[in-house]
Amino acid sequence: MTGGPWSPDDEPEPEPRGRRWWLLVVIGLAFAVLVLYLARRFPDAVATRDGQVHALYYVLLGTVVASALLMGRRIRLKAAIKNALAWIAIALVLILGYSFRHDIVAVKDRILAELLPHRAVETGPGRVAFRAASGGHFQVEATVNGVAIRFLVDTGASDIVLRPADARRLGYDLDRLRFTRIYRTANGTVRGAPVTLGEVTVGPIRLTNVAASVNGAPMDRSLLGMSFLNRLSGYEVRGDVLTFHR
Repeated sequence: MTGGPWSPDDEPEPEPRGRRWWLLVVIGLAFAVLVLYLARRFPDAVATRDGQVHALYYVLLGTVVASALLMGRRIRLKAAIKNALAWIAIALVLILGYSFRHDIVAVKDRILAELLPHRAVETGPGRVAFRAASGGHFQVEATVNGVAIRFLVDTGASDIVLRPADARRLGYDLDRLRFTRIYRTANGTVRGAPVTLGEVTVGPIRLTNVAASVNGAPMDRSLLGMSFLNRLSGYEVRGDVLTFHR
């Protein structure tokens, strides 16, 4: 019947919610691909931080405008405003996150340093820092020949000293080693077997062919001694922070 009074039944059924969001995602991806293409054609336009922020802004703005044009007749005004506000909120979060990315990384590193004091925190080019663990000792997690090992820093040890358990993890057969070195410690005299570690990595610091020894008696922790520390350009302790310089 034509020309009759309007009724709610005459209003077209709204598009399913899932389809709307898929359409928004497709539109956003299309604009992102367009911006990436333009960035490849005109690399100088996104070479700076401001250029990158502007590119992100235009992707989000284009997505909002295109979504409004394509969906404006299919959804109610209230839903359109809600979608626009959602995109604006996403844009603000992305821009703020990008702008403060270095501060966010610094906060993350600070939290990790408090929770995991043995993990290296890069404080500059070729510089890593460690916080003192409980008891005031410094523990360092290093990668030795591809195996993660936690060391206790000991400036009184002439070499890196591996406890037997860590030596086995590195593939050493203790029965085949020659324990020819004698060390005098607070707990008495112990013997050690000299070995050479192919690679020792701590954060950005990488040393090769590092002198070490395998302790003949069990130890609570392997020791990071002077055969490693002397090959650094420097190391220092300030308060409860130990810093290595490559």
